Amino acid sequence: MPDIAASGVAPIALDAMGGDHAPEEIVAGAVRAVREHGVPVVLVGSPRILYEALVLHDATTEVPIVRAEEVLSMEEGALASLRRPRSSIAVACHLVRRGDACAVVSAGSTAGIVATGKLRLKSLPGVLRPAIAVALPTRPRPTVLLDAGANAEVKPEMLVQFAQLGTAYAETALEIDKPRVGLLTIGSEPEKGNKLVRRAHELLSAAPGLGFAGNIEGHDLLTGVVDVVVTDGFTGNVTLKTVEGSVRYAFGELRDTIEESPAARLGGMLQRRRLRELRRRLDPEEHGGAVLLGLNGTVVIAHGASRAQGISAACVLAARLAAQGVTGRIAERLAPAHRSHRLWRGAPGQGREGGAPREGRGDHP
Repeated sequence: MPDIAASGVAPIALDAMGGDHAPEEIVAGAVRAVREHGVPVVLVGSPRILYEALVLHDATTEVPIVRAEEVLSMEEGALASLRRPRSSIAVACHLVRRGDACAVVSAGSTAGIVATGKLRLKSLPGVLRPAIAVALPTRPRPTVLLDAGANAEVKPEMLVQFAQLGTAYAETALEIDKPRVGLLTIGSEPEKGNKLVRRAHELLSAAPGLGFAGNIEGHDLLTGVVDVVVTDGFTGNVTLKTVEGSVRYAFGELRDTIEESPAARLGGMLQRRRLRELRRRLDPEEHGGAVLLGLNGTVVIAHGASRAQGISAACVLAARLAAQGVTGRIAERLAPAHRSHRLWRGAPGQGREGGAPREGRGDHP
């Protein structure tokens, strides 16, 4: 990983008003990112409220503030991005677009972040839909799951592009050489699944430059059999929350078991270090959150319930992605497919392969 403090990247634009525990925990996370990790951060939100929060940490000279007049609440959806053009997340995206920040971090409404990011930062050339990518804590290296919630309904071509996005992310952020891609469905055989999945399997099998390994099932998610798992946003979001809930349940049961008897408590004490390491590895707060891939800028979506540790980790993740140039890497990977699509459409006024225009359709595909 590159040295963030020495990379010379612009600051992280942190949406200080988004999240269940904003702004107090957001500000505390920003201060931790600056002091413990050397990540420059600029807070976006109400100057008066944020200044008062910074005073509590004696950090008024360490973390600058950029004014934002509006706030997207956690209950608001995608349309709120149009109704609130001066929200803290909108201003944060504008800072990145203007070059005054290298990335956006927010723990606010996911739908609002996705919609605002698409509106303010725009999609990379050729991107059909941006997708949310999450790194699952598998061994020996993380597994990228996408889409984790940006697109509830997709087309087969979008799943192929999600595979391209996930592959570029795995190569750049996780330093995985030739990532293996799996399609999440109800069976390992190519014919298993609905029409969407079956057609996506055909397209993924024929896609050049992708290490498609075939279908995978739910029980394969945490086994590390592939490096990138592709699915639609509805399935991906349900899958992610199921994994998170299962981890919480397992640790709760383990805690109760350790407390059952003196012998169990002694065994827990002897394994305390290992248990702490396991908890740290599986704790979402330690990993920084999800990444919205496919936009002309880096956007990290922290968990809505993030505390200071989670916000700090999200800022570190965003700074690393910006320093690694993950957006440019994605653009490079998608460029050949984008050129092929443009050639397929033909020049204006032409049909496929540059032939005669199709009757009544003009130059549309």
